[in-house]
Amino acid sequence: MLFQDTALIYGRYARQTLHSKFQIFFGMLMPLLYLLLFGPLLTHLPLGSHGSSWQVLVPGLLLQLGLFSSLFSGFSIIFEKNYGVVERMRVTPVSRLALLLGRVLRDATLLVFQAVLLVLTALLMGLRAPLAGLLIGFAFVALLAVSLGSLSYAMALKVDRPQEFGPIINSVSMPSMLLSGLMLPMTLAPDWLDVLSHVMPLRYLVDAIRDAYLGQYATAAMLYGVLVALGFAALAVTVGTRVFRTAGA
Repeated sequence: MLFQDTALIYGRYARQTLHSKFQIFFGMLMPLLYLLLFGPLLTHLPLGSHGSSWQVLVPGLLLQLGLFSSLFSGFSIIFEKNYGVVERMRVTPVSRLALLLGRVLRDATLLVFQAVLLVLTALLMGLRAPLAGLLIGFAFVALLAVSLGSLSYAMALKVDRPQEFGPIINSVSMPSMLLSGLMLPMTLAPDWLDVLSHVMPLRYLVDAIRDAYLGQYATAAMLYGVLVALGFAALAVTVGTRVFRTAGA
């Protein structure tokens, strides 16, 4: 029943997404602009990595795409709650976990599609990475979408208006991006900032993807990245499901 309920919810939101070309293509606008306008500036700069500047920048842009898109996904459920959609779902026998999983799996599908377009553009601009490394990067993007999407929906159910939700997300997203080394490796930062960045889960994910883009799969960074990504996803889904249940969604 959980699988059937999840598929039902996933299909509902997937159809909505397919009818919104704006959401599909403009969601990746900011990372794409970074790639086109910021990437060429790094081509000949030493970035403290054995790989090229593209192998440093593109993994960060993939996670930046996942970070902002997933955190802001909660806006949709605020409108659903205000228009009574959540109230109507409350009286159905659909699993509360399925109500969450259907949404976040739709988000993950959309983000992976956008990530593929971003990587294809990067390949045209000079990125070189093994196919296995590219696929690992997409897997991390999907896990990040599930994690942050679950927390975003949980937070959105706790507020009543978009005006309350926006500042909360902004206060989380910007420090997360800056402290995780998404734009530049944190090894270039002062020691105190490098140490502080280790409290951010995204730091481990971006280091793992950068190793994958170099074809280095049996590294400590890869192990830490996988463990953090899976643990963060499990924790976020647990929290999100609990909020869905207590909120009656």
